[in-house]
Amino acid sequence: MRLTTLYETLSKRRAHGQKSLAVLLDPDHLDETSCRHLLELSEQHTVDYFFVGGSLVMNSRQAALIRLIKSHSSVPVLLFPSHSLHLDDQADGILLLSLISGRNPEFLIGQHVIAAPLLRQSNLQILPTGYMLVDTGRQTTASYMSGTTPLPHDKPAIAACTAMAGEQLGLRLMYLDGGSGAMYPVSAAMIRAVRQAVEVPIIVGGGINTTEKAQAALAAGADVVVVGNQIEKDPGFLADMSGIVRSFNSSRITADLSD
Repeated sequence: MRLTTLYETLSKRRAHGQKSLAVLLDPDHLDETSCRHLLELSEQHTVDYFFVGGSLVMNSRQAALIRLIKSHSSVPVLLFPSHSLHLDDQADGILLLSLISGRNPEFLIGQHVIAAPLLRQSNLQILPTGYMLVDTGRQTTASYMSGTTPLPHDKPAIAACTAMAGEQLGLRLMYLDGGSGAMYPVSAAMIRAVRQAVEVPIIVGGGINTTEKAQAALAAGADVVVVGNQIEKDPGFLADMSGIVRSFNSSRITADLSD
């Protein structure tokens, strides 16, 4: 499987120390009006990726949501699926998640077997992703639905070895996620340990509801920070997050020029 342009772009950004912002859109939580408002905000405040998906996706709004995004925005749309039923060829690509933090074969390989022929026939760019759920203070929908135990929040060495194994198996991205409604974010210590263990880009999400938490994740080694719940509650938070990423990237460019 050749590397996709989406992956190549993300890898180049990592190589140059450039960070990215992803907004997670859950079809169960967004209506057309709120989605249009977010799209308008994204024209003013840079968003690098839209992730679309959720642990349940109980309704048929996903297809309409992606269609709306594609008709109003040039930001790449990546599926963030929890099941093989959640594939949609309208998107640009898919984070093909293997739940390597758990031991449920259904989400390590089972759903992937079902999806493989459909993905082969689609135009979706495939980004093989090691997905690691991290304990962040309460049981999340993702841990309940997957029937898996999250990684202990205070055991960064376990996360580092898990990510290392995923990279050795050929996974191209690592996604550290506290899950929807996390009480606190993935710790900087864990992000730092994973960053030291692998070369692939790292995505971090869950519980990032302040600019300070976003800054901490970026400084620890996250290449992409993901925000979902907080932007649903307060769309204006998108401007704050975009500003943090832009500021981080600008300071990196300045540092490179001064070297």
